[in-house]
Amino acid sequence: MQAHEHEHESSGAHELSVAIVGGLHADARKATVARLLADVPGSVVLHHDLATAAAGTVVRTVSDATGILSTGEAPLVNDCACCALREDLVPELRRLADAGLTRLAVVELWDSVEPKAMAEVVTAGGLTVTGVITAVDPALLLPYLGNGDDLAEGGLAAAATDQRTVADTFARQLEYATVLALVDSPEADDEDRELLAQLHPTARQVPVTGGHPGDLAGPADASGRQPAPLSALACAAVAGFDVEAAAAAQHPACALLPAEADAHGVSTLVWHRRRPFHPERLYEALEDLTCAAARSRGRFWLADHPDTLLHWDAAGGALCVESAGPWLASLPDAAWDMVEPVRRAAAALDWHPEHGDCCQHLVFTSPGLDRDGLEQLLESCLLTDAEYAGGRTAWKRLPPAFDTLLEV
Repeated sequence: MQAHEHEHESSGAHELSVAIVGGLHADARKATVARLLADVPGSVVLHHDLATAAAGTVVRTVSDATGILSTGEAPLVNDCACCALREDLVPELRRLADAGLTRLAVVELWDSVEPKAMAEVVTAGGLTVTGVITAVDPALLLPYLGNGDDLAEGGLAAAATDQRTVADTFARQLEYATVLALVDSPEADDEDRELLAQLHPTARQVPVTGGHPGDLAGPADASGRQPAPLSALACAAVAGFDVEAAAAAQHPACALLPAEADAHGVSTLVWHRRRPFHPERLYEALEDLTCAAARSRGRFWLADHPDTLLHWDAAGGALCVESAGPWLASLPDAAWDMVEPVRRAAAALDWHPEHGDCCQHLVFTSPGLDRDGLEQLLESCLLTDAEYAGGRTAWKRLPPAFDTLLEV
């Protein structure tokens, strides 16, 4: 009896691999999903269409390589389509797992849905995310990063209260995934490919079409014959994914930011300093700094909020500035035990004897980047020697130019 129970348990959720495929490049996303269905025997795709939310429901479809297997509807939760998706996703995946017929469930996200939230929902539901893939058409990379339109203007908002833009949504989709599935785009050039490489240098890039086979074999058939190895894309979908590590890599305190680079007309400037910004001078320079690069991000230190780690996140000519909590240097020793180990490790690698982890660490990536001009502008926003010498008591009395942005 125990053996049978164990056998039943192992045929359930533990054997189901869940790969999340997202991205605003809809054609590239659909091509990626189609390739996975064709490559992995026993795979299905689960998709929630949020475009039907105006009618009060989200339409769910389950398909395999031959076509649609089933459809259903999930009612809106608190008038929120994305909330309906969260509520419906795990039960549907569990149903697939319990049926024991599916080896790989591909969750194809609707256009503007971000993979981080969905990966965390799936994992919290007791299922195993084995891959997070963002599908990319390299020729569309710069146009999307430069698109400051609200998602709502293009019918891409996930809720009535959704205030995200095309650029910032695409940037997060791109940078969270550990795998980028690239469609063959005749319009793409070396600059496009270099921009992609500099924006997310640690991602594994996999072609949707062609590419070398991977080294992972598909499941044996009824006669025990072993099929040909899976494609590189299919291997990437089941290679494994660490949700906690992915979240840490996006946190401003310990983010895996790009390194210095300069090739094919694309540059990445890493700017690191140990002196706080003057709030007024930085505020006056925000527009020029935000528009200086296709993408910029990192953490910064503001003189009148010296204990607060601030997050810089810019794309499409728009900047989001928000508090990410205290610098570790401002915490009492007793509070350190409550800090995530990855955060403590990141701080230790960049610890200053006087200021601890307080610093400026901003990264700007763009074609045609004016590195010298950008550095000069950033330097001009720092405290002068005289201002710096005043110390924290004087710093806190500086004009609070950022209080409105930070909603202090």
